[in-house]
Amino acid sequence: MEYVYQNAESLLRYIVEFSTLLLEFFGICILVYTGVKSFILWIKKDDSIRLALAQGIALALEFKLGGEVLRTVVVRDWAELGILGAIIALRATLTFLIHWEIKNEEKALEPKSDN
Repeated sequence: MEYVYQNAESLLRYIVEFSTLLLEFFGICILVYTGVKSFILWIKKDDSIRLALAQGIALALEFKLGGEVLRTVVVRDWAELGILGAIIALRATLTFLIHWEIKNEEKALEPKSDN
């Protein structure tokens, strides 16, 4: 029975680590795509650049936050859990602030789209 438990634990750790890397990779891809897209919008002098950039960063942070939450499944000691909790709190705060910025930017762009 101990053998089955150890194999199941190893399999779970492998799945969690792979999934975490995959989620973080998606976040990085989204961030790079958003950066390139925003640079193109900046060259075109588009007014919606801040909104597009904020939305892309928020989405990328959501993927990165998902990876951190998933990583909590395999944490072994309290120090590691504390560091992980701080990272999650920081990313959640950044996500909240970016969503606030998105709402303000959408309000700022509304009058311009009515003309």
